[in-house]
Amino acid sequence: MKCVICKQGNTRAGTATVILERDGSTVVFHKVPADVCDNCGEAYHSSEVTEALLQQAAASIAQGAEVDIRRYAVAA
Repeated sequence: MKCVICKQGNTRAGTATVILERDGSTVVFHKVPADVCDNCGEAYHSSEVTEALLQQAAASIAQGAEVDIRRYAVAA
């Protein structure tokens, strides 16, 4: 698909790093599946990946993490 941010590049399957912050906590996910623009690097995530990221981040924060760095894991 054509990138909606730069309007120049096209996206292709790849991975990205996602940083989520909430209530003073930061959760960093590496190797998150995404369609990535070959021009500007903007990452687009599916609704399934987004939902899994939000659930995993909420669980990490609920356990009291202030900073958590992890590799993305497919939800079971």
